[in-house]
Amino acid sequence: MGLFDSLRGELIDIIEWTDDSRDTIVWRFPRHDNEIKMNAKLVVRESQAAVFINEGQLADVFAPGTYTLETRNLPILSTLKGWKYGFDSPFKAEVYFVNTRQFTDFKWGTKNPVLVRDPEFGAVRIRAFGAYAIRVIDPATLLREASGTDAQFRTDEIETWLREKVIGAFAPAIASARIPVLDMAIHQDQIGDQLKSAISEKLAPLGLEVPSFTISNISLPKEVEEAIDKRASMGMVGDLGAYTQFQAANALQDAAQSGGGAADAMSLGAGMAMGNQMAANMAAHQAQQPAQYPAQQQPPQAAPPPLPTAPAWYLGIGGQQAGPFDVPALQQKVASGELTRETLAWKQGQAAWTPAGQIPELSGLFGMMPPPLP
Repeated sequence: MGLFDSLRGELIDIIEWTDDSRDTIVWRFPRHDNEIKMNAKLVVRESQAAVFINEGQLADVFAPGTYTLETRNLPILSTLKGWKYGFDSPFKAEVYFVNTRQFTDFKWGTKNPVLVRDPEFGAVRIRAFGAYAIRVIDPATLLREASGTDAQFRTDEIETWLREKVIGAFAPAIASARIPVLDMAIHQDQIGDQLKSAISEKLAPLGLEVPSFTISNISLPKEVEEAIDKRASMGMVGDLGAYTQFQAANALQDAAQSGGGAADAMSLGAGMAMGNQMAANMAAHQAQQPAQYPAQQQPPQAAPPPLPTAPAWYLGIGGQQAGPFDVPALQQKVASGELTRETLAWKQGQAAWTPAGQIPELSGLFGMMPPPLP
């Protein structure tokens, strides 16, 4: 082999890169002091870009395609080399291949809870995690600002830095969204789009963008989740009065099946009825009182009411509970015929509902009236 063939063997004829990894962003073509032959072939595949560096200066950037390297398609390099007359002599230059595909293996998550203000729960701490992707949109800027002269610039070299950028943008995006914590789950896509735009703006000076951003989960503190569960349970109950009656009916049935007798069942039913009546009376009394105290302010403690001086009687009229009545009211009921000896009556401390004619305290009300005919 002659001297000319030996020199030609040291020249590079084809410049290309086939990526066999999934994490390489920038790869430098191994020149090893060999010169690039004029009219050599440059192969830039899809999702790649080739950048020529001459004596520390960025020269030319090539998009996907196959090129024959000559002075007319190396305008900047030709100017730097001073090839005024199109010399075909070999030249030395560093060639960097930049991977422009999406890198989708980036994860993110909040190290510490993020404090947000919710209109319903107040200040709430939330956590979130998910995934995102990055892509090179300006190879020249990436070489200047990030990879530099690194022969193989990988994703793990900037993963930690990118994660801090994501977490730093999460709290402002959540605050600007103004979405209640109970509705964040159905608006995760909206929040993700806001974060994608915010992070892309921060990465633009490096020649990068975020084409996709995903929020996999937003979690609340344990005490907030328990409060939400209690509220959901109350919503399932619905009408609290109907639910109380249903519980009382079940209690009566259980008492009857356990062998407690009719007296125990009637006593339990009377107690439930009295509780319902007292709750209704209290609600009506509170509804009639004017609003004397501003919202979220508790009224001062009041003295307990005086004890009642006369017993309060309840009557079973027409299958419905009525009362409470004092003695003058019962006399009026006797006069009108609503209260008879067979009418069931009950007061606090009485074991069960009993016909009025069999109660010594009420039997005197019927002294002026003859008993019913047999």
